[in-house]
Amino acid sequence: MLLCELCGQALRTEPEMRRHLLRAHLEREPRCPLCSFSAPGYDELRAHVDSAHPEPRPGPAPAGGRPQCPFCGETGASGRQVEAHVRSRHGHLLDPPAPGNDQQLYECPMCDLVCANGQILQEHVDLHLEEHRFSEVDINVGGSLSDLELAQQLQNEEDRQQGLEEARREREEFQKLQRQYGLDSSGGYKQQSLKNMEREVARGRMQPSEYHKRKADMMESLAFGVDDGKTKTSGVIEALSGYYQNEIKDVRRVWLSTGVDHFHSSLGDKGWGCGYRNFQMLLSSLLRNGMYNDCLRDITLIPCIPKIQSMIEDAWKEGFDPRGASHFSNRLHGTKAWIGACEIYSLLTSLRLKCQIIDFHKPTGPLGTHPRLFEWVLSYYSSNREGGTKVVCTPKPPIYMQHQGHSRTIVGIEERKNRTLCLLIFDPGCPSQEMQKLLKQSNDDTSLKLLRKFVGSLKDKQYQIVAVDGELSPEEKVVRCQASQVFTAARIP
Repeated sequence: MLLCELCGQALRTEPEMRRHLLRAHLEREPRCPLCSFSAPGYDELRAHVDSAHPEPRPGPAPAGGRPQCPFCGETGASGRQVEAHVRSRHGHLLDPPAPGNDQQLYECPMCDLVCANGQILQEHVDLHLEEHRFSEVDINVGGSLSDLELAQQLQNEEDRQQGLEEARREREEFQKLQRQYGLDSSGGYKQQSLKNMEREVARGRMQPSEYHKRKADMMESLAFGVDDGKTKTSGVIEALSGYYQNEIKDVRRVWLSTGVDHFHSSLGDKGWGCGYRNFQMLLSSLLRNGMYNDCLRDITLIPCIPKIQSMIEDAWKEGFDPRGASHFSNRLHGTKAWIGACEIYSLLTSLRLKCQIIDFHKPTGPLGTHPRLFEWVLSYYSSNREGGTKVVCTPKPPIYMQHQGHSRTIVGIEERKNRTLCLLIFDPGCPSQEMQKLLKQSNDDTSLKLLRKFVGSLKDKQYQIVAVDGELSPEEKVVRCQASQVFTAARIP
């Protein structure tokens, strides 16, 4: 709001203020432009100027001491110069109207300047309002700020807003990653199982009676800490052994792990449970191998996912991998947190299983491939490739293999007649219905595509593997635990 300085009336805009000034405050007595003397008429004003301000008439002196025009503020070297300027430029403001002419003069209501017409007065009043606006800007920015200081303030404010926006984006990205990797406290295996089963009932894919039966089975499984076996496929390794022996013509030799059960993800761990399912595959092989009986004497059945989470937490409590534990806030049970090679290594070592974690941290072949990984797996399964039978059923456990966003289990390797290598891999993302096709007598190369991975098939930037090769004594376990506190995975260049 703007206030009229003459009558105090409040007006909303500058155009309204101009109209108010012109209409309400123009009928006033003419004043002397040199000393502001108020005259009853223009004849009296002219007589006053001639008598009170004879030549030379210096204008009011500014702060610098030079005479100044009272109308436009222009300075001169002497009063005579200023008077000549006033008469040449502003004479129409001094002279009264011609006889017989009813011309009206207009006086500025803000500084008492007399103008010959309304247009000149309006331009003059505009200057006053412009001055007023600039003074308000100075007040708003804290008085007499320099241009540099004002620019700095604006830059600081922009930086602050940008910082707030970046912090908001980082917070949203962090929350997104927490949700993606199951660290957002949204529940774990049990909650996801119930939620997905309820969704299946709502969509008509599951009968309510089946829902209640499966819920009861799940609660019993969780109470005992064992897997319910509903996603397990057994006998695949044995079927592969017979198939390679009788059918495969282009394979020179194949090495297979000790019998491995395949486990795939269920409604309770779909989207995040691959690491736990691969551990179940590895453990199913270890339990069949008598050389690991002492390490696994407390484990007779395959544990369920919540039980595996508790087992990893117990390994952390023993002191294994404190850095990894802190990443999960020392808690897995009741979450949908993804696990990787380091958590599998810690769990196996806590069970006194001698294992190693190896990092293939960059491609070692053309087009982003990893031939060194294939060579290492071949060396793991056999140190002597010459002689012997075509199918070698080794005592070696399968290998846990991790890459970005997923993990799988290596159960064997082919050496083909052209000397190329092909890994045999169990993927927890493959459902039981597909895996059971490998058990049929009519099996063919088409079914083997589920398992075969050639060098050109593995092109992730980095792979980590965990391989078991023996037992640890209690003393060796302590040493491994201490070493894991400053653990760095071995790297294959």
